[in-house]
Amino acid sequence: MSIPVAVIGGSGLSTLLDAATAELRLVQTPYRTVEVLVGTLGGRQIVFVPRHGAGHSVPPHRIDFRATAWALATLGVRAIISTAAVGSVSAAHPIGSLVILDQYLDRTHGRADTFFEGPDVQHLPSADPFCPELRAIAKGTLGQEAVDGGTVAVVQGPRFSTRAESRWLAASGAHLINMTLYPEVALAAELNLGTLTLAFVTDEDAGDDAMPVDAELVFERLRAARPRIVDAVERLIAAIPADYRPRTLIEPRAVEAVLGRPTS
Repeated sequence: MSIPVAVIGGSGLSTLLDAATAELRLVQTPYRTVEVLVGTLGGRQIVFVPRHGAGHSVPPHRIDFRATAWALATLGVRAIISTAAVGSVSAAHPIGSLVILDQYLDRTHGRADTFFEGPDVQHLPSADPFCPELRAIAKGTLGQEAVDGGTVAVVQGPRFSTRAESRWLAASGAHLINMTLYPEVALAAELNLGTLTLAFVTDEDAGDDAMPVDAELVFERLRAARPRIVDAVERLIAAIPADYRPRTLIEPRAVEAVLGRPTS
């Protein structure tokens, strides 16, 4: 069975579907077994994966991003809606904002970030890492409820930034700071999956005048914002056309080889 839409829940969204009616599936991948829930939201069948595992048990640098992308692709997913908690270093992205991300800066290290380790080498086009069509759908659906556009700097985690790092990232062009969106977005794109990330601003990172951020504050604000985030996600799911097709950024035969499917 092909399930074209998936949701990856970030911090504060480790549950989404009704556990009493959703179906738990175990997807075997070359990397690890991925637990997914299949259920209904926004009037359609979706796959849900909590990014940090059940109970927020996996830290950012230990997430097996390849396993998640591989599992979703084999389930027939074409569009991924993800949520993410972010800190802001931009006055245009204040605390409490929902943001439709359009760019990222990778400041991670040591993460497995490609399916193509050789001998088949593929070079992913990344000028517009988030799917422009899905972003346009999100803008039309959410309107003034969300900030359209934002560059997120993805840091290694699990620690938060120093004030010097916040200044440095802002000077580098970042509006927001996060720990998990790289290589998640790039790996999905390598499998020709479209991605849309709706970020929620929980804090001002570690700017010079900012209140020092800690996990308790982040999760408190995420709990308060959860109904708003879930409502937005549900509307986005409903707005994705049934005939949506993501961009072909990698040769299909290369993707089929990664997924272990025979090519014609």
